[in-house]
Amino acid sequence: MNNYVPRLKKVYKETIAPELFKELGYTSVMQIPAIKKVVVSMGVGEALTNKKLLDAAVADISQITGQHAVKTRAKKSIANFKLREGNEVGVMVTLRGDIMYEFLDRLINVALPRVKDFRGIKATGFDGHGNFSLGITEQIIFPEIDFDKITKIAGMNISIVTSARTDAEARALLTKFRMPFRK
Repeated sequence: MNNYVPRLKKVYKETIAPELFKELGYTSVMQIPAIKKVVVSMGVGEALTNKKLLDAAVADISQITGQHAVKTRAKKSIANFKLREGNEVGVMVTLRGDIMYEFLDRLINVALPRVKDFRGIKATGFDGHGNFSLGITEQIIFPEIDFDKITKIAGMNISIVTSARTDAEARALLTKFRMPFRK
């Protein structure tokens, strides 16, 4: 009988959704954009020579997101990189529901302010269909990661998939979530 609701989910339902409904002039509550899922991925190209890096990446992403990450395989061979189809070269996790809201809350309010010389996120990460992607250069900005136990500092990609139809709607949604875009 756990009645816990993530803070960001509660804020979305109580304040963000009604504000977007008024601001964007919708006629139905079903038109209000929402966040569907968040995909966190990390490419580990050096895993071809050192398999322990891939296991460390799985552990790091699992610890950051709170959900077990899966290894991804190369889709095609690239001779210049000594890459063969089927080699494990990355890690990813798809977050939905309460875990997604908890991760977004930590990303926006805790992790991003810890980035060195942070001046905001570039708003160029929209794809034209209302989805937003950003790259992080170090996984150590998350407080869950113990700096002493890191085998290698690596970056990660975060894709936020929304139900918004346009980039303007998605930007309005993420701005209401207090995503720190550059002015």
